[in-house]
Amino acid sequence: MNEKLDEDLMTAQEDAVVNIEPEKRIVADMLWRGIKVAPVWLVFSFLIWGTDGAASGAYGIALVFANFIAAAGLLTWAGRISPGALMFAALGGFILRLVILTVAVIAASKVSVFAPVPLGITIIVSHLGLLVWETRYVSLSLAYPGLGPARLAQKQCKEMK
Repeated sequence: MNEKLDEDLMTAQEDAVVNIEPEKRIVADMLWRGIKVAPVWLVFSFLIWGTDGAASGAYGIALVFANFIAAAGLLTWAGRISPGALMFAALGGFILRLVILTVAVIAASKVSVFAPVPLGITIIVSHLGLLVWETRYVSLSLAYPGLGPARLAQKQCKEMK
């Protein structure tokens, strides 16, 4: 009985340490899921649009991953300052990242291997798909900000079957 209590306490402490910066943990989890799906999309892009489509798809995936990493870094930095800075970073950072994303797409349009359709589909579907996919794993509890504890996710998966 005492061993079970010690194990639960250690798990809770580990979860607390990991959740110090929940934004980074959420983005790392999203990127891990994106890396799993990216090769399938790149092969599909290659089959439909050829080499240009695969290159544009890879560039789009890189832009999406960079966007998520920038969002997490900006929110983590602003969260240490104040709630007002966090709100400003969320809105201002979103607009700034959209501008940077637009400039990156316009710059890529000058390259000979640019294919606008696979790039656009990659950027839109990757953003929305990864965000929707991640909602299943994000905790809606203040006790576990960010991702829920591993035990909780396993219990939910068993209950949903």
